[in-house]
Amino acid sequence: MAQQDRRDFIKKMGGLSTGLLALSGIDDTWLEELAIVRQEVEQMSPYDAARYEPFWLQIQQAFRQSPHFINLENGYFSPQPLEVMQAQMENIRMINEIPSFYMRKRQAEEKQGVKRQLAQLAGCGPEEIVITRNTTESLDTIIAGLDFEAGDEAILCDQDYGSMQEAFQQRAKRHGLVLKWVDVPLHPKSDSEIVESYEKAITPKTKVMLVTQLINISGQILPVRKICDMAHSHGVEVIVDGAHAFAQLNFKIPDLNCDYFGASLHKWLCCPLGAGIMYVKKDKISKVWPLFGDVAFPEDDIRKFEHIGTHPVSTHLTISSAIRFHQLVGPERKQARLHYLKNYWTSAVKDLDRVILNTPLSPDRSSAIANIAVEGMTPSELSAYFYDKHRIFTVAINRKSVKGVRVTPHLYTRMADLDAFIEAIREVAG
Repeated sequence: MAQQDRRDFIKKMGGLSTGLLALSGIDDTWLEELAIVRQEVEQMSPYDAARYEPFWLQIQQAFRQSPHFINLENGYFSPQPLEVMQAQMENIRMINEIPSFYMRKRQAEEKQGVKRQLAQLAGCGPEEIVITRNTTESLDTIIAGLDFEAGDEAILCDQDYGSMQEAFQQRAKRHGLVLKWVDVPLHPKSDSEIVESYEKAITPKTKVMLVTQLINISGQILPVRKICDMAHSHGVEVIVDGAHAFAQLNFKIPDLNCDYFGASLHKWLCCPLGAGIMYVKKDKISKVWPLFGDVAFPEDDIRKFEHIGTHPVSTHLTISSAIRFHQLVGPERKQARLHYLKNYWTSAVKDLDRVILNTPLSPDRSSAIANIAVEGMTPSELSAYFYDKHRIFTVAINRKSVKGVRVTPHLYTRMADLDAFIEAIREVAG
């Protein structure tokens, strides 16, 4: 089929042309084949689409991965699809050709356009979000920017991300904030068990709690909306760490009813490294001090947080391409596929002797990430075994509450890769 004929064919597929034809530089044969299978999965439930390998074979071809090992450590950050990586390089080239002119004449308007797209994806207004560099910058800005008096209390979970814990520990050391720690069970019997564990820690001095939506070391999803509703009934604000939830789970930020939210866009949205999002509920903006001083905007204007000096705008611009690819895959299908990949390998090994799974497996409790341990081996020994003997890359997690190896497949992960991983587990466990 000739190039123009292929493009005419894709346009006729009904509603697909905007997403597919925007993938500049991608082979037209791939576009044609993707258009066909995408039309087929549009008629399926997310559950059935997650198992329809012809579609995912086409998605896998949008990524380029090393043939020298199997990467099952996509929790650190996600690779970019080829189209997103190409868009980043084109953005770098464009800005480099007109450097100061671009920064003074076009930067502000184009960044605002990207921000509007990101806000639409997040389900909130652009006046409530800031594009940051990562989750740590987003949440540490909020943690450092809230006013606390000596003796005020903050509630954290023992499984929260280290950078967030350390930010609160610094506030405790500098300003007398008292930290209260919650133990979250690895295999909760119900949502109420988790909600009650946070509620029991609340006292009249509690001002804020940090809640991780999807725990990075175990993959467990917490019932954030229920926790937020409970906290607000006690007059307590909630900061949500959505680093692994945003663009992995299908939700909108307002669905959570949180006060503050942060995430990394270079994780599951597949943006270039150095892209994050910070959300502050509109009526809370004036309460938070910006990290850098800014007198250009009122205290209740989210743009007061955007003053971070000169930075690579090409990364911001590329967010648009990542959003386009995310929508092409489909948020519901993406979540269903990631959960399917996790369940595929965990179901095959969960009953083996010596194997311990530190992750609940139901769809409302986990998605792509799972944590596995093998009796008699340390996390480092197990991770080294997978890589040294089978060239399967994972990461060792050795925390007080979670000890094992974190395993994180991605959209590009082949079923053959997971079959190889299953055999490696059977070998080491047997």
